[in-house]
Amino acid sequence: MEFLPVYGDTVVAVSDTHRFGTDAILLSHFAMPCGGDTVCELGTGCGAIALRLAAGGAPSAVHGVDIQPEAIALAQAGADRFTGTPKPTFAVGDWSDPRSIAPAGSFRRVVCNPPYFPPDSGGVNPDPAVCLARHEQEDTLDSVCQAAAWLLQSGGRFFLCHRPARLPAVLAALSAHKLEPKHLQPVQKRSDTAPWLFLLEARKDGRPGMEWLPPLVLYNPDGTFTDTYKEIYREIPRKEGDIL
Repeated sequence: MEFLPVYGDTVVAVSDTHRFGTDAILLSHFAMPCGGDTVCELGTGCGAIALRLAAGGAPSAVHGVDIQPEAIALAQAGADRFTGTPKPTFAVGDWSDPRSIAPAGSFRRVVCNPPYFPPDSGGVNPDPAVCLARHEQEDTLDSVCQAAAWLLQSGGRFFLCHRPARLPAVLAALSAHKLEPKHLQPVQKRSDTAPWLFLLEARKDGRPGMEWLPPLVLYNPDGTFTDTYKEIYREIPRKEGDIL
């Protein structure tokens, strides 16, 4: 186990199995809470997103759940070192049983960075913990959206990221649970490449109508980081010589 900076003086405990990547940083920036929101993260893993939301936004409460006790132990280690307010809480929980997570309508925001790879999409990682984090089960998207709909108040917001190839399936699952897509932002490595990720905000019981946001581009043509990407990563303190 080691501790890595994730926002200001906030650190997250990571292991070889449970770590965080660029998608977690981008999603937490996209979903940053304000105005005393209550926030739940589904599939929190090592807690990087939940800890960033607690440190960088203005929530009244942040709660992360994950089905893997080992992940929650890491998330709790990060929470134990958290010096801000409110201190995020973590618990073992299964998004396929949202009633065991919290009563209906407990949160104003729900956030999820779900597994990306659909069933039967190729080989799976032999590590069961990594497999759970990266590979969908048959009902993953439906279960995640059902859990978000249960946990959110009417008008509450659901934030997630996923691969572009899965956008039709994501939209279908959202619609099935009365989560109306409101903002969609593609993420591109360069301005001339296809998106490799999208960030999406949906609203429970929202009216139809979705806004496409300008692409979030990570690299300039010369391979250097764009100003937008550097601005996001300025939230994370780095020593001289570190790379993003």
